[in-house]
Amino acid sequence: MKFNLVYKTILEELDQVFERIDYKDIEHLMDMINKSDRIFLMGVGREGLATRAFAMRLMHYGKEVHWCWDDTTPAVRKDDLFIFTSGSGEIGHIHYVVNEIKKAGANIALITGVPDRKTAELADFVLWVPASVYKGKDNVVPSIQPMGNLFEQSLFILFDMIIMSLVDNSETTFEEMSNRHRNFE
Repeated sequence: MKFNLVYKTILEELDQVFERIDYKDIEHLMDMINKSDRIFLMGVGREGLATRAFAMRLMHYGKEVHWCWDDTTPAVRKDDLFIFTSGSGEIGHIHYVVNEIKKAGANIALITGVPDRKTAELADFVLWVPASVYKGKDNVVPSIQPMGNLFEQSLFILFDMIIMSLVDNSETTFEEMSNRHRNFE
């Protein structure tokens, strides 16, 4: 395996994904974030790691943020925002939680690689990331990488771009974000 060829191919794949994303949808998600006092997030596997990293940055941005699996996560209320990532769009326990959150009346944003599956039908907003996902089937950017790597990498970059844009369009600074970082490491 020639690493210089592999990384160039991966970068080309990522470029193709970001050329196809609808940036109006990203702006809509940013509006949802700015309008929400409390934000909950959920994802599993590697996409869950990207989502949890996003949760951390949203907290640094100044939002009250809760990761769904923490023992200290409070009850979801009407008008809260719950952001889910589900690459394939039909991960059983994520679908179950989305259904329960819907009953609570919270706003639901789903970020997925397959927007026409059952979980998207429950969401108030769907952001399609057109990257190859594990068990995906849609017209997405194909990848030389295994399973959902391209989708997961795209999430990390997308979430960092969203945070940078949120900060750029607010009075928050990166210094203020840094001051909210855990101070006991």
